Amino acid sequence: MMFPNSNLPAFNLAVSTLLKNPSHFLPNLTISTFLDLPEQLGPHLHPPQQQQQPRQTTGSTNSVNPSSSSSSGSSLSSKAKLSTATTNHHPTIRALVLDKDNTLCSPGTTEFPRAYLRKLESLRISPTSPFNLTSNPHAILIVSNSAGSRPESARYEAEAQQLEKALAPLKISVYRVPRGGGTTRRKPFCDKEVLTWFQERGVVQRPDEIAVVGDRLATDVLLAARMGAWSVWCKDGVTSQTDSNHNDHDNDNNHIDHRTFLAKMETILERYLRENRGLKTPFPEGWGTK
Repeated sequence: MMFPNSNLPAFNLAVSTLLKNPSHFLPNLTISTFLDLPEQLGPHLHPPQQQQQPRQTTGSTNSVNPSSSSSSGSSLSSKAKLSTATTNHHPTIRALVLDKDNTLCSPGTTEFPRAYLRKLESLRISPTSPFNLTSNPHAILIVSNSAGSRPESARYEAEAQQLEKALAPLKISVYRVPRGGGTTRRKPFCDKEVLTWFQERGVVQRPDEIAVVGDRLATDVLLAARMGAWSVWCKDGVTSQTDSNHNDHDNDNNHIDHRTFLAKMETILERYLRENRGLKTPFPEGWGTK
């Protein structure tokens, strides 16, 4: 049986957040695609040149590759309040929450473009990576609103199993929404469950040791805000074709655009909030005071 993949509660949250706390739509770091994700995230989330600036009611958002983004905000779940502490250190990121559709794979598929799989391998194999498979085996978790998101759906469970099979050498798991959770436990509402998943495995102690990476502001970035984690926005989504679609998908001339209408509207919204409204990104609550 096919189940519609609607997420009306997430839409309602997005609307209320836009009205009450619009800065929560603005990511801590903007990159073009997952391929641009820095291995060492901390310095990019809070770069040295900004450490000397007092932060009264604003934070900062930075960009790797073509775009940059900043925003300010108040409480969504009271977990992403503005930090007023002056810090002389970078965030320590010990865990990654990765979106699937249009972040790691083309939407609606479980196939990884070759370059994206190599990027995952680098994060897991590099001896300097905080997400190294040997030193931090549970550091990466895929959290999707398709794969693993509907316990009653054989299709989405099959997708989760296909992903885990493809990533078995890297030991990357797919988060499963608990049975009976419904849409109120899918992104961006699974913040407590995802944090608990990492804490139970000894990966993190605090939510500000987690970075959420994805292509959507209304789900991935809001999940980070609710959790009290850092957010990384893959603005252009997946731009490489898979092997089954093209033999030379790593060629820049073969880039494609999978973004939906809503995703493209989010790009316009982000620019408006940042440039026209002058909003600044809130840091996770309490970061810099611990």
